Amino acid sequence: MCGIVGIIHKSPAPISFEILSQMAAKIHHRGPDDEDHMIDGSIGFFHKRLSIIDIAQGRQPMSSGDCTIIFNGEIYNYLELKDQLKMKGVNFETSSDTEVILKMYEEHGEDSIKLLNGMFAFLLYDRKRNVLIAARDHFGIKPLYLYEDKEKFLFGSEIKALLAHPDLKAEVDQEAMQEYITFQFLLGDTTLFKGIKKLLPGH
Repeated sequence: MCGIVGIIHKSPAPISFEILSQMAAKIHHRGPDDEDHMIDGSIGFFHKRLSIIDIAQGRQPMSSGDCTIIFNGEIYNYLELKDQLKMKGVNFETSSDTEVILKMYEEHGEDSIKLLNGMFAFLLYDRKRNVLIAARDHFGIKPLYLYEDKEKFLFGSEIKALLAHPDLKAEVDQEAMQEYITFQFLLGDTTLFKGIKKLLPGH
């Protein structure tokens, strides 16, 4: 289990490290072994790491070429995918499954996500294409929540990380509450917090 946080401004406004770090601090329990961040103009990533695979070299955010990723989870078939990439001449600097996701993306683009067998949630920023990809495993084992307004996107492994942003207030979504009372479950991408959604499994 690791914790990931992301802030993406829709304008060129710079990311505040103070805000990014206070959001990440709310999920310190998810990754007490290590932490690091990346701020690239209007995009900020923060990763709280629970070290499992490649403790020495698997630090995140991890970059390869024009791409940077923060990742929570485990890719079960990463060794198989790594061998396939090596046969194509792809070189690796670590033994982590995180690097395999990056190299798979560089080789196959967004279609590479379909080839991942595991439990995962990640944010991947492609500077060359100016694209941000948020992805979640097919069964939704690993969580990823998001918030969007006119100025920004916020992402986090837990809702309380998003609520640590000074622009957000913890308000109950009344429609979602009624749905939960009726079904004891929330359908779709809603949560009990107004404005905060969950990325659906396999999306």
